[in-house]
Amino acid sequence: MAHLLSSSCSLTISCRNKPHLKPFDHVSTSFSTAVSCNNSRSSFRRLFLYEQKPRKSSGDPFKPQRVMVIGGDGYCGWATALHLSNKGYENRLQRWKSLTGKSIELYIGDICDFEFLSEAFQSYEPDAVVHFGEQRSAPYSMIDRSRAVFTQQNNVIGTLNVLFAIKEFREQCHLVKLGTMGEYRTPNIGIEEGYITITHNGRTDTLPYPKQASSFYHLSKVHDSHNIAFTCKAWGIRATDLNQGVVYGVRTDEIAMHEELGNRLDYDGIFGTAFNRFCVQAAVGHPLTIYGKAGQIINVSCFQESHTSNGDNIGVKLGLDVKAISVANPRVEAEEPYYNAKHTTRRARTEAAPSFAFSS
Repeated sequence: MAHLLSSSCSLTISCRNKPHLKPFDHVSTSFSTAVSCNNSRSSFRRLFLYEQKPRKSSGDPFKPQRVMVIGGDGYCGWATALHLSNKGYENRLQRWKSLTGKSIELYIGDICDFEFLSEAFQSYEPDAVVHFGEQRSAPYSMIDRSRAVFTQQNNVIGTLNVLFAIKEFREQCHLVKLGTMGEYRTPNIGIEEGYITITHNGRTDTLPYPKQASSFYHLSKVHDSHNIAFTCKAWGIRATDLNQGVVYGVRTDEIAMHEELGNRLDYDGIFGTAFNRFCVQAAVGHPLTIYGKAGQIINVSCFQESHTSNGDNIGVKLGLDVKAISVANPRVEAEEPYYNAKHTTRRARTEAAPSFAFSS
């Protein structure tokens, strides 16, 4: 995050014990941003982007609509923030301002610090929150006890704080939360969109789809999903729990506007995805390191499209001579699992504006 902020904002950011709710460079704008740093582990930080555009709903037509992006300095959050801005919301960072004429304000805090989060909610009154701000690595969560504890504490408490902030300060706010298809793993039946209808001993009910997380990171996402579902039922919160596959890509229309708007690309064994690793290996002429029999099939999503991939044909369209080798699979999983993620009701649920929705 430090490189991102220094190149885009010309600011030096450091972790602090107390959050700053006063902007570093106050400007007259309808869009506000906050950066949050975990006080105990500065490597995990969050950026809030509060983005606004005129409301189209009933009520005061001049009151702006606000979208808060938590984790807006991260891989998905940065691309999302620029995309929303380009669709009519207001955004900033100095390079973005030089290209678009739009300004940015910067704040420091941690969503695990409820005092900071509550002040942010009361100050900016978001109409929607897009939540990317969590420790994102399954391998990291499995290194040792301290990292497993940090992952679950950081992710679960952060999301729980967001839910309480919505309940106490912005009941009408819609939460969009980034989950993962890893919550379900690979059952030998189709993965339904959040719920499954079961008949047992002559009785039928529709229940949450069983989840079989394979790491402490994925378990933190399961806990988030349960907390979100519960608060939707108990408090009437409106939320969408996005359970997606691996996200890839480094360029969007907005990011391509200037090199200083560039996104990150992690391909290491801890924070990098297998998809990114394959792309880098193919680019440098290294054989793709495929786990086991290469029978793993997952959904992969680009910033602008999504499809299913099993790792084959990477680089073919670019004319690369891609080779592959088999390496021992470090995970405990079937070599060739059945995988069928359903998405038959996603559109209907979205159009019906449900209180709680899943997206595969």
